[in-house]
Amino acid sequence: MALVDEKAMNTADVTAEERVKQLENWLPITGSRKAKWWYSAFHNHTAMVGAGVLSLPIAMARMGWGPGVVVLILSWLITLFTLWQMVEMHEMVPGKRFDRYHELGQHVFGEKLGLYIVVPQQLMVQVGTCIAYMITGGHSMQKVHDTLCTNCPAFRSSWWIVIFAAFNFLLCHLPNFNSISAVSFSACVMSILYSTIAWGASLGRGVQSGVSYAIKANSPADAAFNFFTSLGDIAFAYAGHSVALEIQATIPSTPEKPSKGPMWKGVIWAYIGVFICYFPVALLGYYVFGNSVADNVLVGLEHPRWLIVVANIFVVIHVVGGYQVYAMAVFDILETFLVVKLKFPPSSLLRFVTRTLFVVLTMMVAIIIPFFSSLLGFLGGFAFAPASYFLPCVMWLKLYKPKPFSLSWTVNWACIVLGVLLMTLSPIGALRNIILSAKDYKFFS
Repeated sequence: MALVDEKAMNTADVTAEERVKQLENWLPITGSRKAKWWYSAFHNHTAMVGAGVLSLPIAMARMGWGPGVVVLILSWLITLFTLWQMVEMHEMVPGKRFDRYHELGQHVFGEKLGLYIVVPQQLMVQVGTCIAYMITGGHSMQKVHDTLCTNCPAFRSSWWIVIFAAFNFLLCHLPNFNSISAVSFSACVMSILYSTIAWGASLGRGVQSGVSYAIKANSPADAAFNFFTSLGDIAFAYAGHSVALEIQATIPSTPEKPSKGPMWKGVIWAYIGVFICYFPVALLGYYVFGNSVADNVLVGLEHPRWLIVVANIFVVIHVVGGYQVYAMAVFDILETFLVVKLKFPPSSLLRFVTRTLFVVLTMMVAIIIPFFSSLLGFLGGFAFAPASYFLPCVMWLKLYKPKPFSLSWTVNWACIVLGVLLMTLSPIGALRNIILSAKDYKFFS
């Protein structure tokens, strides 16, 4: 009797394993594991470099040369370090892969606590970025139209957001992460091109007459709050960690050739690209315009018109790709929840409905809430900073337990302290911006 029960149990186990394997093969993150190291390079670059790079000069203007350069360099180094930690922890348990950020969190903090810690932060970053890209894409398309057709009737920003959403509606039905590789590669190239246009055209104009590098503020209190806001802007510029493990999950892995090798190679190239985009735009944009630089450095470059049009077209292509990279990770969470928890059968119809509703939801929020950019800065302090700056360090300390006051222990705790300060201070400036600008908000604008 015991033998029969054991056979029945084994059969049930095999069936359960097969069911899990079939689900993994259907989900967008693990549906294809054929990525090469260069997929890691352009996926990570696309996820990291957002249109927020164009606001880095104004962040410099609010911080000044010294603090601004220090924060830029520290952010680049800290997030590169924490991304290396995530790459290493992806397969730290022999024979197991943590294909999603929350799976690593569950391993570290426990099944329930890990979900509660990681998933809200991850979704806030991913969904928030998708909404921000909806706004950015719509506004860039509007800029192209208004520049090319100065005598044409003006269209509301909301209509351009709807048009931008239509592109994402078509692309979001690609089945898995690897299927958006061409889109992500195009976005990666475009980000480098429009960043180069931004700093190259700025430098071509030359240092403006009467340029001032005094901190952009009306009072000491204003200077402090602006500094906090700029911390949030720079934190938003390093949001790619929320999809890093998902990107690594698409790379094949064997005991002889683990995925961390090609993943890390791709990360290095991605961060070289990040450096090429961020530092010239931030430093040269501030150098040329000083504290009179526009919130978006391209706005200050009205001529030549063709160059502004081209740059904004590049921005549109890039944020389309960036939207898809972040959305694919959200689709994986949603589809897993619907199949595992709500017992929906995995199907093309389920995927179509889920993804369509997500695109519509992000589009509606982008249209309805005029202060979302400031709100993103407020929420970003609670999600962007932990996900990229210090949560990997907490996990590393908990798993590897380095000796107190050793180099690893010291570096990780330094990152945690700086990350917590960033998480605490950056929302303060964003909340103040929302309050001060509330009288000018127009819903459905």
